[in-house]
Amino acid sequence: MGAALSTSWGTIPHIQDFFPPTPVAYTGLITIFQYFPIFTVLQWLLSWHPAGKTSMKSSILNLPGRVAWCAMEIIGPINLIYNLSQASPSFTELPIQNQLVAALYCTHYLNRAIVSPFFSAPSMSPIHLFIMVSAMTFNWFNSSCISGWLRGFESPIIGYETSGTQALDPYSFSFLLVQILPFFGTILFSLGMAGNIYSETALFRLRRESAEQSASKKSDENSVSITDSDKKTGNKFHKVYVIPPVEGVFQSILYPHYVFEWLEWVGFALAGTAVFPLAIAGKSTPPPLHPAPWIVPAAWTAHVLGIPLPLPAVLFVINAVTNMLPHARWGRKWYVEKFGEKVVAGRGAVVPGCACM
Repeated sequence: MGAALSTSWGTIPHIQDFFPPTPVAYTGLITIFQYFPIFTVLQWLLSWHPAGKTSMKSSILNLPGRVAWCAMEIIGPINLIYNLSQASPSFTELPIQNQLVAALYCTHYLNRAIVSPFFSAPSMSPIHLFIMVSAMTFNWFNSSCISGWLRGFESPIIGYETSGTQALDPYSFSFLLVQILPFFGTILFSLGMAGNIYSETALFRLRRESAEQSASKKSDENSVSITDSDKKTGNKFHKVYVIPPVEGVFQSILYPHYVFEWLEWVGFALAGTAVFPLAIAGKSTPPPLHPAPWIVPAAWTAHVLGIPLPLPAVLFVINAVTNMLPHARWGRKWYVEKFGEKVVAGRGAVVPGCACM
């Protein structure tokens, strides 16, 4: 890892190379971002996550939840749109499949940054400055890598052919795959996003109903809501949390919205198999990429099938899962502490029947 990072940084002399990324800067960003799962080890060890239901009661570094959430989510599409509009080829000059993939990304984050915090969520607890900055950094790295990829950049992976040249032959099996996989991926992305929105909306509805019951003093002793109201907020939904009943998408797991989001990004990666490296005039040749061990299976698969490797999209899936999985684990523990194992009903966080996940 050290050799890979030093090689990449040694070839990136100017900060402006990142705005938008040049081919060499793109490889540097990919090289760093692929090792994000290493940093998530701390999330398995520490339950500290001052946001949402586990937010700190008081801190001078707390920020209003809706504003902080919007800021840390909106940076992704803003950075992507900026990068695709400030260099050649621009967004309008890209192949239609590249434009579609960019549209999928922006659609997700329009919901996450605008619709969810300001129109769907009944309230949002304060978010610590550290959490907001960390998320903004993640989304900047992610959108920078995706923008370079969509502009046609490629980081050659040592030992593998991942440009998809075989798929350019209309009589090859690889060509058939790049016709089918993007279509299937777009459908999977849409289903995942719909499931994610449905699951979160169900949680928001349960919170509203619990708050209304508490306000009208109709909640009974079997209520599974926890109210830590803060009258200063003027929002009766503030700090009202419920555990979803054992039904529907919550039948076997407590965080189906996480699983649906992962399905979204798997679909995004499959849709990205239609994105080929582009021949760009004056494009410098980036240094080869030393892949992290968890990237090798995807590189090998693309090599064997002869299709383009949507590397930034693959990284997004891996990094999203490794980032969100420990949050789900700690979240299940929080549910057990607040509501009891009996109410949790043996459900796993994201894996049915698995107490540790």
